[in-house]
Amino acid sequence: MIIQIDNLTKWYRKGRTSKVPAVDNLTLAIAKGEVFGFLGPNGAGKSTVIKILLNFIRPSAGTAMIKGIPVQDPLARGSIGYLPENPYFYDHLTAEEILMFGGRTARMDRNLIGERIDQLLARLKLAHVKRQRIRTYSKGMVQRIGLALALIHDPEVCILDEPMSGLDPLGRRLVADLILDMRRNGRTVFFSSHILSDIEKLCDRVGILNRGRLLYCGNTDTLQAGAGGLEKMFIQLVEQDERENHGADLAIG
Repeated sequence: MIIQIDNLTKWYRKGRTSKVPAVDNLTLAIAKGEVFGFLGPNGAGKSTVIKILLNFIRPSAGTAMIKGIPVQDPLARGSIGYLPENPYFYDHLTAEEILMFGGRTARMDRNLIGERIDQLLARLKLAHVKRQRIRTYSKGMVQRIGLALALIHDPEVCILDEPMSGLDPLGRRLVADLILDMRRNGRTVFFSSHILSDIEKLCDRVGILNRGRLLYCGNTDTLQAGAGGLEKMFIQLVEQDERENHGADLAIG
């Protein structure tokens, strides 16, 4: 498995004596070439898991590995491309400068970086703003530049936190096509999203998280066929977990 998470737990303190789990004993295994959708309501723990995989924060218990390497080892990050939920760049830089920096940081050959920049900007319909400062970009254009930066070094594992955020229908289609191309090329994509229609179209499997606990992990086809669609099944699972384990009748909008 290219991503292996075992009994992962992350606690945060609440007051002086109590603790609340952001991630609660999570176990996941994601195969090479798989597109895996990570779902859950706001505050479910999705971003916490992503931050642990990137070693931005440390778990309270359990382990996480990329390609068999513990995520705390810097070698694990060499094969990862990452898009945060809200990418931010110095707005006086151009797309070309940002992507050149990303390529040099990944120790790519300078000539190869130039070719890769042109390829990605053409795919994302941004070639015409290659030398335009980021301050002139729309939110969707910044999001697409963030994706280009995540992919500049052609990583084996792509971790994308809400990659469709702020995109218009054309932008969503461009990103979806890139994700499908990555799967065809044997790349692994792990991404969170609230846009369930995109999850249905793109993912081989999904994991549904609520309050740090994994409620379901399996094929999207099983969910769609068995419960009237992914959205209906998602709502049923989360509301049932709230009623049975947290004493709440959660209304998801």
